[in-house]
Amino acid sequence: MKLKLVNPTQYRFEHLATQMKWRLQEGRGEAVYQIGVEDNGMLVGLSEEDMRTSLKTLHKLAEKVGADITVLREREVDYDSDVPRKIAEVLIRKVPDDQQFLDLRVAVLGNVDSGKSTLLGVLTQGELDNGRGRARLNLFRHLHEIQTGRTSSISFEILGFNSKGEVVNYSESRTAEEICESASKMITFIDLAGHHKYLKTTIFGLTSYCPDFAMLVVSANTGIAGTTREHLGLAMALKVPIFIVISKVDLCTRATVERTVRQLERVLKQPGCNKVPMVIGSTDDAVTAAQQFAQSPNITPIFTLSSVSGESLDLLKVFFNIIPPLSNSKEQEELMQQLTEFQVDEIYTVPEVGTVVGGTLYSGICREGDNLVVGPTDLGHFHKLTIGSIQRNRSACRVLRAGQAATLALGDFDRSLLRKGMVMVSPEMDPTICWMFEAEIVLLFHAKTFHKGFQVTVHIGNVRQTATVEAVYGKEELRTGEKAVVLFKFIKHPEYLKVGAKVLFREGVTKGIGHVTKLQPIAQYRSSQSEDDEA
Repeated sequence: MKLKLVNPTQYRFEHLATQMKWRLQEGRGEAVYQIGVEDNGMLVGLSEEDMRTSLKTLHKLAEKVGADITVLREREVDYDSDVPRKIAEVLIRKVPDDQQFLDLRVAVLGNVDSGKSTLLGVLTQGELDNGRGRARLNLFRHLHEIQTGRTSSISFEILGFNSKGEVVNYSESRTAEEICESASKMITFIDLAGHHKYLKTTIFGLTSYCPDFAMLVVSANTGIAGTTREHLGLAMALKVPIFIVISKVDLCTRATVERTVRQLERVLKQPGCNKVPMVIGSTDDAVTAAQQFAQSPNITPIFTLSSVSGESLDLLKVFFNIIPPLSNSKEQEELMQQLTEFQVDEIYTVPEVGTVVGGTLYSGICREGDNLVVGPTDLGHFHKLTIGSIQRNRSACRVLRAGQAATLALGDFDRSLLRKGMVMVSPEMDPTICWMFEAEIVLLFHAKTFHKGFQVTVHIGNVRQTATVEAVYGKEELRTGEKAVVLFKFIKHPEYLKVGAKVLFREGVTKGIGHVTKLQPIAQYRSSQSEDDEA
């Protein structure tokens, strides 16, 4: 991305820092810089000295924006010169201000005996298996087994990475809360049932927990068996990018492993799948795969590893550390066709420009001169406004597309009418504003019971507000792992919400996830109040 960063001027330094901030925002908290590569992709390389000062500058930049930095890999390039020249790839990570950590959800699929639980046990506990399921037992012991009804349980494991890219797991007998506190990136594994008869539950798990990626575990000695094909099909139908782990390579010969790999490659290349398999053999492959995997959902990395000998486990960890939490490109195309909706994340006043808002375009397309409405205000109203200029990465931009972050100049629009969490939408959208909404939720960690009257901080997209639990339907109270539909009511002001939006709420150690199932628009309250007046 950047050729060299040797002793920048103060102005250039500020510019680079802003740019880093933007790239982190676009990458949801992560960005990879390539040092020694020209913008056109020429691998020029830098001398030892320049490389050292460039990395030093990057460190300073990262410090300024509050990010952490790890060098992923350095390699020498053949360039016509006597001095050896190097290029480096550097991962910058910053936890967004409104989150405790970057959150990536990975659904774990696989046939009954594929070794899923064992692999998760080894990743999250940090100790290898003894070949007889010891790692798996650890998992069942530590787990807040999350029961979703009786048919099968969906369990959640967590694996953290600190900002330096080191694994944070249960190995030093940490608790789940401690992992959450010391990790800057968390991978939540959603372990779904492997049996045929639980396919419905598996589908439900895949849809309701909105995983970013799916990990399909296949046992090297049995190959594609049982529900493997269905799981593969499911992940594709739900447009979840998938990668494959071939486990238990310690049990069979190299030839058997090769056969399983080839069998998978055949299935993946079938017309229905159209995937590009990519077998991972080195750290370099893992770094490349993680970056390409996020950009093109067709690439399917394949790992071969053993939970007993620990062979190639670190490659999987490197991969997890780097994969960015991206929404896929197909989704972006679909979102661009919808009406415009811009989520306001920051607001500032710039001399000679006026009011400027920063944020992300959630859907649609936005151009200079567009007329939008912004709201909701505390009373639930929207104000008209016109978009002035649009900037991305400090440079002017004509068209903003869904999923992109940018700043929009609003001219002399009164800044006091704006607050974080507002949206700017097309006037014809007729946005639904509500004080109260229902959500189907699952309680993940909880200290006490969760019941009516409880207050939590709710995060839904860019909305973040305290809400009270007005009702828990069908139950008096909820305990860890239970699922229910709950009615929430915002405390300060009404918000713009959409049915199906992901909900995350927390209060102290209480944490839960779910999605909005029903909105109670403001109009309903208005009419009910006026009737009271007449009565």
